[in-house]
Amino acid sequence: MPVAPDRPHQHRDLPGSSSVRTVRSATAGLIAVEPMQDPLFVAAVTAGGGTVSPLSADTRGLVWLSEKRGDELSDILRTHPAIEWVQLPWAGVDGFRDLFAELDHDTAPIFTSAKGSYSEPVAEHALALILGLQREIPSKSRDAHWQTERTGLSLYGNHVVVVGAGGITAELIRLLEPFRVSVTVVRRTAEAFAGADRTVTSAELDSVLPSADVVVLAAASTSETRHIIGRAQIEVMPAHAVLVNIARGALLDQDAVVAALRDDRLWGAGLDVSEPEPLPADHPLWQEPRCVITSHAADTPLMTAHLLGSRIESNVRSFLSGNAFLGLVDTRAGY
Repeated sequence: MPVAPDRPHQHRDLPGSSSVRTVRSATAGLIAVEPMQDPLFVAAVTAGGGTVSPLSADTRGLVWLSEKRGDELSDILRTHPAIEWVQLPWAGVDGFRDLFAELDHDTAPIFTSAKGSYSEPVAEHALALILGLQREIPSKSRDAHWQTERTGLSLYGNHVVVVGAGGITAELIRLLEPFRVSVTVVRRTAEAFAGADRTVTSAELDSVLPSADVVVLAAASTSETRHIIGRAQIEVMPAHAVLVNIARGALLDQDAVVAALRDDRLWGAGLDVSEPEPLPADHPLWQEPRCVITSHAADTPLMTAHLLGSRIESNVRSFLSGNAFLGLVDTRAGY
């Protein structure tokens, strides 16, 4: 495969819904980069005006470059209680759920993540899956014969239901504008989401699914969102609906998807994420011709590295100046 071009400024680091000022401030000071010292992210700290130094009693900020290893991070925070700010590398922080559960949230460090930062590439991928599924491109391209009947769906004028109210949703709504769709956003609260035609709470999800042509999962993975789309939800969706998950595999009951595809109760499913990851080679979803699985590639390392670098640089500036952080994590809610 040809080498993809490295384009540092291809995507913007978008704040999404996460540009907020904390009720407490962090004490500026030395910043450690762990558990590995990637030159790109060390340079990002320096570009933000920070000083990178090994972990010590003087460390006040920590850039954590593993999406997992929560136990190790927890040990570091216990050993270095003077750390007041931690930058996490991914938009999703479910890998640190156990760490958050043991925190004293009133005195714990400020945690920031990359949420919002990867919105452009992930929203772009969601749109690609929607269009590919509706036009039956994956199955048609594999048939290896000229189809006798011309079939497919158009996105224009559709009702799109998006579960989740973060930066990906905001960017997806922007990308969908030329298609003259109506968008319903499903979120924890009924607060109107900018750009959406309608905003409803999670408790109202089942009431908007019967009219959905497209359903996109773009929410954080929490105990409340686990299997938020399951058998009951798929049963009330129209048979021509397409279902796309670019969030976390835990949001979707995959067994229900298999059953729906086999019974022609879904037009198609596009999964960039799964549970578990990687999806086992013998999983029945691999054999469904109207299921597209893209192996968590909506935001590739080539895309995310520069975006994370930009987020780190911005938050280092905030850390040193006391300004608003981007991607603030609500450790109580878990995202």
